[in-house]
Amino acid sequence: MVEIKTFHSKNDEQNEFIWINLIRPKKSEFLEFANKYNIPYEFFTDPLDIDERARIDVEKEVTLCILRIPTRGTTGTSPFITVPLGIIIMKNVLITVCAIPTILTKQLHKDIYAKDLSCINTFFYILRVTALYYLQYLKDINSQTMIIERELQASLKNQELISLLAAEKSLVYFTTSLRSNEIMLNRLQNFKSIGPYINTIDFTIDFEDILIEYRQAIEMANVYSNILSGMMDAFASIISNNLNVVMKILTSITILLMLPTLVASFYGMNVSLPFQNSPHAFLITIGISIFLSIVSAIILIRHNFM
Repeated sequence: MVEIKTFHSKNDEQNEFIWINLIRPKKSEFLEFANKYNIPYEFFTDPLDIDERARIDVEKEVTLCILRIPTRGTTGTSPFITVPLGIIIMKNVLITVCAIPTILTKQLHKDIYAKDLSCINTFFYILRVTALYYLQYLKDINSQTMIIERELQASLKNQELISLLAAEKSLVYFTTSLRSNEIMLNRLQNFKSIGPYINTIDFTIDFEDILIEYRQAIEMANVYSNILSGMMDAFASIISNNLNVVMKILTSITILLMLPTLVASFYGMNVSLPFQNSPHAFLITIGISIFLSIVSAIILIRHNFM
C-alpha cells in the first residue's frame, strides 16, 4: 500500500514536504521511488525484515533511520510485538516503510497537520511518539498482568500462567527493541547533522527530551519484566506446593483405605481364620478395620499428613 501526502506549513512555505508512507510495498512500488529520488535499494528492503535492528545509515543526501516500534500482536501468542519502521529522510521528502500497518503512522498523519511540522521535525516527532507508545503499551501490559494475577489467585489454572508468559514475551520484545533504539539514538546524537542539509542547532532542540522518554520506557520495561518474572516463579511455587498438598492428602486417604482392605482380604481367604465360627465374625472384622483406620488417622494427623 502506498500513501502520498503533501504537507504545507502554515507559517513557512519553505517547510512544505512530501510524506510517502509505504505499507508492505511491492517491489515495483519502492523501485519507483528509489529511481525517482536516487535512494539506495537497500533503504527500502531492510525495514521489511521483521528482525532488523534499529540503526542509522547516511548515504550522500539520503538518511535512513530504522526504528523498532511497538504494535499490538496479531497471532494471539503475544499481546504486543515490535516491528522495524524505516524512515528515509531527504530535504523535502520523508518516506516511511513498514511491513505491517501500525497505529503510529495513522496518528502521525493527523498530528503533522495539527502541529504544523516540518520534514525534520516530523522525524523527531516520530521518535518521540514511538517512545510514548512504548510507555502506553507498558502500562497496558502492567494492567493486564494485575488482572491475570487476581484471576490466578482464585483459580490457579494453566491458562492464566500462559497469559503471563505471553505478557513476559511482550516485555522481552520491548526491552530488546528499546535498547536497540537507544543505541541508535546515542549514535544519532553524535552526528553533527542528519544529512548535509540539517544543522546542529535544529538537531539538538528536543533531543534530550526524546532520550529521557526512551530511558524511562527502558526502566519501566525492566521493572515490569522483573516483577512479572518474580510473580511467575511465585505462582509456579504455589501451584507446585498445592499439588504436593493434594498428593499428601490422597496418599493419606489411600493408607486409611488400605488397612480395611487388608483385613477384608485376610478374611476372604479360604483357610482357617480366627472368629470364623462366631456369629459376630462380620462385626468383629468391621471393628478391627475401623480400629486400625482410626489409629492410622491419629498417627497421620500427629505427623501433619492430614
